[in-house]
Amino acid sequence: MPLLFALQVNSETWPLEQRTPYNTKVQTASSLLYTPLKQTQKPWKICALVPHLKDAYWIGIDYGLVQQATKLNIKLELFEAGSYYHKKKQLEQLSNCMKEDFDAILLGTVDPKLIAYYHGPITKPVIALVNRVDSPTITTRIGVNWYQMGWHAGQFIKNDLAQTPTSSRKKQKDLALLTGPEKLGGSDWVDQGVFDALKESDIKISSIRHADNNRDLYRDQLHHLLDDQSPDYILGSAVAIEAAIGEIGHKHLEGKVKLVSSYLSPGVLRGLFRDKVSFSSDDLVVLQGKLAIDIVVRELEGNAVHGDIGPKIQSINAQELNKDKIKNKLSKSLAPAHFYPVYSVTPNNGKK
Repeated sequence: MPLLFALQVNSETWPLEQRTPYNTKVQTASSLLYTPLKQTQKPWKICALVPHLKDAYWIGIDYGLVQQATKLNIKLELFEAGSYYHKKKQLEQLSNCMKEDFDAILLGTVDPKLIAYYHGPITKPVIALVNRVDSPTITTRIGVNWYQMGWHAGQFIKNDLAQTPTSSRKKQKDLALLTGPEKLGGSDWVDQGVFDALKESDIKISSIRHADNNRDLYRDQLHHLLDDQSPDYILGSAVAIEAAIGEIGHKHLEGKVKLVSSYLSPGVLRGLFRDKVSFSSDDLVVLQGKLAIDIVVRELEGNAVHGDIGPKIQSINAQELNKDKIKNKLSKSLAPAHFYPVYSVTPNNGKK
């Protein structure tokens, strides 16, 4: 893949990781500098399918997709299933994208086994977007390793406990998990990463709860959770942690329960700045969206498949938070506050 390493003077480059083996939980990562495209051979037409646009994560992906499609002057159409539980709708959308005049499909799947449920012919290149797709027909995925996202969050908890003086802490600490829809998206690998990071520690998983990424659903779950117990840590999706900030306030548990997010959102970032959230992993979703457009164009134009490729996971610790540094990197992590979901990018034929 020589184009990945071709640096141009004064060109923008993206620091990335290439991971092997492809589509596996435990991987080896190699760092690389990627030079994004400046132009394309033709005005390609790309279909993007995503689970939903209900939270900052997928809105950030959408923003990156739109930015790079606009820059390269190609057509982009985006369709959302509306929920991780709308598999039938996403299958219909996949079928429509196969039938219509798109050149390739970016698939942010609602289910890792979605292709097994799809009975039509695969007539176009399909690249996995963010979520893994368990199918031999798909050999490129843009994103990060979600097992590592969970491991980073779990490792923070393990280190945090180790820094607490033994004389001033109880022997065992309780952790409640609310990491997303059960076995959908990346939640199962996040859970496994957390479990493995906390092996041989004094952390007990006191509760595991799953729900669609809906703040009201998480608020209900947290209400019942905190009625039943007062865990020392809550680790969850950004939507769950945003809900937890409010619920902990209502229960007067500030300072007693530490919140840890498996990914970043504007609400989680505000919580970090205000010492209401202790830690968040960050997988630079805007950069992922830009990279997805760039990679799908490269493969359409004859490049070899890229396997598992994406940004290096970042760790944001509230105690080490540097506001100036975080502001410099937000352009790769979060969509601007004024951005609303965009579903279509049309080429400007007079641009070139």
